[in-house]
Amino acid sequence: MHYPHPLIAREGWPYIAIAVALALIVWRFGGWWWSLPLWVLVAFVLQFFRDPPRQIPVQANAVLSPADGRIVQVGQAHDPYLKRDALKISVFMNVFNVHSNRSPVDGSVENVWYFPGAFVNAALDKASTDNERNAVWIKTASGEDVTCVQVAGLIARRILCYIGRGDRLARGQRYGFIRFGSRVDVYLPTNARPRVAIGDKVAATSTVLAELAE
Repeated sequence: MHYPHPLIAREGWPYIAIAVALALIVWRFGGWWWSLPLWVLVAFVLQFFRDPPRQIPVQANAVLSPADGRIVQVGQAHDPYLKRDALKISVFMNVFNVHSNRSPVDGSVENVWYFPGAFVNAALDKASTDNERNAVWIKTASGEDVTCVQVAGLIARRILCYIGRGDRLARGQRYGFIRFGSRVDVYLPTNARPRVAIGDKVAATSTVLAELAE
């Protein structure tokens, strides 16, 4: 998907501008050493909002990771959005991971649900049900249902989602962003085959989380 700033997410530019302005002001009136912590902050903000292009696997039945991070859950679970048994795979993002979210499959957006909630540590399982979250239901061309849930974390205070019911998504297409530490839960049909294990590090779009039954 093409968007204005392919290396730095557009959501980050106001934060980068503020951080750079503060660093320059302190440098101008206080000198280099006083401004150094603010330049460190600028570097942190730049790395947080980086959004590099990714290679999209060509495997037709692949479910791609919607986020960068570490796998914290793989197993059978209840999908509370589609009221079904499902294979659940969860990716935890720390503040040093890329935080743009990308579609795990090709398909049509059947529904989007937003739920306000708490901000407990996103690495914990209870974050899936207790924290602020935004769920997207995607139906593939073969009729498989995939639920992709953005979950706010301990520090995260804003979930951004740019799609709505009736939109079409392509695998790897950027559809949202979560600011400052969070997780993404993916609910798949029970016959999907996981390709990752707890503790694995994954990259949005380029890592295959699972394979849908053919």
